[in-house]
Amino acid sequence: MTLQVARIPVLSDNYVWLAHDAASGETAVIDPAVAEPVLAAAAERGWTITQIWNTHWHPDHVGGNAEIKAATGCVITGPAGEAERIPTLDVHVRGGDAVQLGALRANVIDVPAHTAGHIAYHFATEQAAFVGDTLFAMGCGRLFEGTAAQMYDNMRKLEALGDDTAIYCAHEYTLSNARFAVTVEPDNADLAARLADVIALRDRGVATVPTTIALERATNPFMRAASVEELAARRAANSSTERARMNGLVARSSAIVVGTVASPRSRAATIKRDQICCTCSPSKGSSR
Repeated sequence: MTLQVARIPVLSDNYVWLAHDAASGETAVIDPAVAEPVLAAAAERGWTITQIWNTHWHPDHVGGNAEIKAATGCVITGPAGEAERIPTLDVHVRGGDAVQLGALRANVIDVPAHTAGHIAYHFATEQAAFVGDTLFAMGCGRLFEGTAAQMYDNMRKLEALGDDTAIYCAHEYTLSNARFAVTVEPDNADLAARLADVIALRDRGVATVPTTIALERATNPFMRAASVEELAARRAANSSTERARMNGLVARSSAIVVGTVASPRSRAATIKRDQICCTCSPSKGSSR
């Protein structure tokens, strides 16, 4: 059995994922922020969208649900704990449940904290997990509806998936996360090397995810936190850094574009480069 995964960059920094089982022809969309580029990417590959899997209720993860369903008749699955906030759901799941993509089985993991009912989908046989906004490359989600204790527990759950597990997160936050991480662990040689790699990749407009559990265990200050209290302190410090960065952006001219996207032309080029397709297990060097 082989899972194929395609990355679709949308909005300013979101990634929508297509998970495809070639044997059955089934394709699931994970966290569609919007519909049009997702439908186009599936059509380009000759893949038929049969399912949508949501990890949590935020609009940049469910915004394309209705339009994709109208176009394809797909079944939409998502967190039972957030069903009232995702009215397009057909199937409600929670931790301990499983979902099928053809013959491929994904286990549902409860990972609350970013939102109260946040879930992740883990293909154990394919060594792949779709984690929404819980775990990022060198970062973790903000604690909008949960606690540091919950996020610490999430890190332990995801760490237990194994070093070779590929982590498909929903945002390109890696460079800013890395810059914060080196302030937390300035003597971490693996982290310094990874920051250099990420800078080089982003300078070329290349995506930095998926990542792997092994990379996160070595370089992620939240997965590496030794206690709930340490994670809470790091999350608070990172939130302060994020607020300062956003305040600085607001103060700039709207003509300045953040990151590697400097113009509509360069954005189109970046999107074209980033529409990858890979075959699991994708953990071998996929995030570097």
